[in-house]
Amino acid sequence: MKSKMLTVLFMFFTMYSGFSQDFQGKATYESKTQVNMDFGNRQIPEDRKKEIMERMKKANEKTYELVFNAKESLYEEDEKLEQPGGNSGRGRGFRAMGSAGGDLYKNIEDGRYLIKNELFGKIFLIEDDLEKLDWKLESDTKQIGKYTAYKAVAVKTVKRPNMQALFRRRNTDGKDGEGTKEKKVEEFIEKEVEIVAWYTPEIPINQGPADYWGLPGLILAVSDDVTTIVCSKITLNPKEKIEIKAPKKGKKVTQAEYDEISREKMKEMRENFRGGRGGGRGGARF
Repeated sequence: MKSKMLTVLFMFFTMYSGFSQDFQGKATYESKTQVNMDFGNRQIPEDRKKEIMERMKKANEKTYELVFNAKESLYEEDEKLEQPGGNSGRGRGFRAMGSAGGDLYKNIEDGRYLIKNELFGKIFLIEDDLEKLDWKLESDTKQIGKYTAYKAVAVKTVKRPNMQALFRRRNTDGKDGEGTKEKKVEEFIEKEVEIVAWYTPEIPINQGPADYWGLPGLILAVSDDVTTIVCSKITLNPKEKIEIKAPKKGKKVTQAEYDEISREKMKEMRENFRGGRGGGRGGARF
């Protein structure tokens, strides 16, 4: 296994040295996120629950494009045409803390990232240091498209919105559905999850989709406990030169500041649902 990893690293540095500094590319990724909805004690018909779950599933199946060079990348959602009577979904409602819900710019050389994110109609520009995962290179390989991909794993601490907290509704007597005093429910759940990535040294840059990076080759697929992202198309050195622009618009905040704002808005949404307003005109305000 050790000799195989040394071979992979040798391939990376050999191919990297052969790539010109103006090397560019773009990759298309398909992202799917599982949704585990807890409706708490809300009296919702089963067919309505099924409809909600189906809509949530479709809303969490997205297509992204990553444009990259040896130093920078920009990860953007491919916006789909809005269906009649529906919402396109991008930039609306709540986004999980730390998520790449908006345009995500990564500068590997500087070790920084920028995310333009919309939260309840307000644009934020999040700027912070790139998280450096402790990747463990493994010997497993598989074919993704025409590329040979190698496996790598890492452990990452994530914060997820607690859907139980959002949909839990208190009775007018201040008690939950079982007639007991309501227990405190955290808006977010923090836990450690295993990240599994598949990268190819045949494209010797340490970029990847979402906020993933740092492997000896472009990351073609990556998954955690709820989300799977897989590359479906790659174009290297396209005829039309790619211009990678970092997002600039929005209120500048750090990731920690944005997380705190998200936490407060999640709490406000929960109170709106409890009050029966459903996040409408009485929804979150800045």
